Amino acid sequence: MTTIALTQHRISAQQPRVRTRLTRRGRVVLAVLLVLPLMIGGAMFAANSAAIAGVDGTSSVTFRHVTVQSGDSLWSIAERVAPGSDPRDVVSAIVDLNGLSSSMVQAGEQLAIPHQYDGAGH
Repeated sequence: MTTIALTQHRISAQQPRVRTRLTRRGRVVLAVLLVLPLMIGGAMFAANSAAIAGVDGTSSVTFRHVTVQSGDSLWSIAERVAPGSDPRDVVSAIVDLNGLSSSMVQAGEQLAIPHQYDGAGH
């Protein structure tokens, strides 16, 4: 009979550590990928803050107000406050400025007149 000798060898399961090296170009790309979302987020925050500042009434612009008289319409008011302008443009500006949902106005209602048409009439 023959005897076979068995020898045990230990094999390490750990892989040798390979350090990842980035080239200069790789570092630039990585930096851009990290900084770009921060810049976009900052720009969005600034734009949102500017929009909120415009909405919350912090504007320093003043407007002349007219009181709607009995029988007045937006058209007649537009012709009265801006006789040299196209009434369609004036009506549109009054509707936008006052946040009106329709062109119907009630006697006694106060309407702000856009500054570009202010001073033409009462």
